[in-house]
Amino acid sequence: MRTLSFIIFFVLVLLVYSAINYYVFSRGLMVFSANPQLKKWYTIAFWTVVSFFLVGMLWERTASSIVSEWVYRIGAFWLAFMFYFLLVILVMDLISLFDHFFHFLPVFSPTGKLSLGYTIIGLVTMIVIGGYINALTTRIKEIPLTIHKKVTGVSELKILMASDLHLGALIGERQEKKLVRIINEQKPDLVLLCGDLVDGDIGPALRKNLGRHIQEIRTPLGVYAIPGNHEYIGGIQKTLPYLQSINIKVLRDEVVTLSDGIQLVGRDDRDSRRMGGENNPHDLKVLTKDLDHSKPIIVMNHQPFNLNEAVEAGADLHLSGHTHDGQMWPFNFSTEAIFEVSWGLKQKGNTTVYVSSGFGSWGPPVRVGNTPEIVVFKIKFD
Repeated sequence: MRTLSFIIFFVLVLLVYSAINYYVFSRGLMVFSANPQLKKWYTIAFWTVVSFFLVGMLWERTASSIVSEWVYRIGAFWLAFMFYFLLVILVMDLISLFDHFFHFLPVFSPTGKLSLGYTIIGLVTMIVIGGYINALTTRIKEIPLTIHKKVTGVSELKILMASDLHLGALIGERQEKKLVRIINEQKPDLVLLCGDLVDGDIGPALRKNLGRHIQEIRTPLGVYAIPGNHEYIGGIQKTLPYLQSINIKVLRDEVVTLSDGIQLVGRDDRDSRRMGGENNPHDLKVLTKDLDHSKPIIVMNHQPFNLNEAVEAGADLHLSGHTHDGQMWPFNFSTEAIFEVSWGLKQKGNTTVYVSSGFGSWGPPVRVGNTPEIVVFKIKFD
């Protein structure tokens, strides 16, 4: 069943990907058509780069290597170029449609078309490069909170939350070491990793021995994680042992009571229903019904759906990731339409909800219109 789902998904991706690229290619061909030599090299270069994403994705799943990683990396960057070329061309086609009726544009010579083409290439290149630099610029966001409950032995607690690390072919050791460095600098009491620690297939993470720095993290209350949808995309049966091997306690619809009395609820990802989970995720009310509601309850839930469930279950703090806040503008409008909270803080009744924009990136290592983050909650109890 899982193989069939992947085949169907891959065929759909191939059709959409091919259609978009043909549209972009045909418009670019109009720019270079006056010069046969440029037209020839444009055609060869375009379809070579286009093939890199699909070839790299399949290669990484079957025989991960340095070569497959770089093929996939080039293909992933092309996704960002493709998307912004598509946006620019759609705008230009819309302007051309109006010009068809109102005749306000000048007639472009072949040289003028070529200049316009180079201008568009330069503009999109600047957007993608800027987005890549932005994706490497992690913001540390501090949030003070008060939870009106008492815990044992302390009145304040520092909790560091990170989500969507996406360790793998594109997010490697440099980013992992950066995460660990930030954690060590912040000196939190507790570290919570809210899903998508790996970027799908576990092969690149194993080949690059990723995680060996994460297992060096030492905090008074430990490091806890939950699965995200990407842990299931890569196969939870292979991913879970890897996460456990790097000193991370993975909660899958489990409750842990910490030494100070805080009750930590880790949800299994909702995609486990259709991607190989042993059991369907429990309702949050079922998980919390026997908890001590006079003590703090923190819920980790990768995908921020059905936030009212957390309010009804009496959660004090509900933490999610998954959305990346759209990652590349204007996808943020889509995530804002799908999720009640696409990014940031919201108070719902007695429950504080936070959805992180994430630490890493999925697909293109590019962020436009948002920044990656690590969130530090400075919580007071009274």
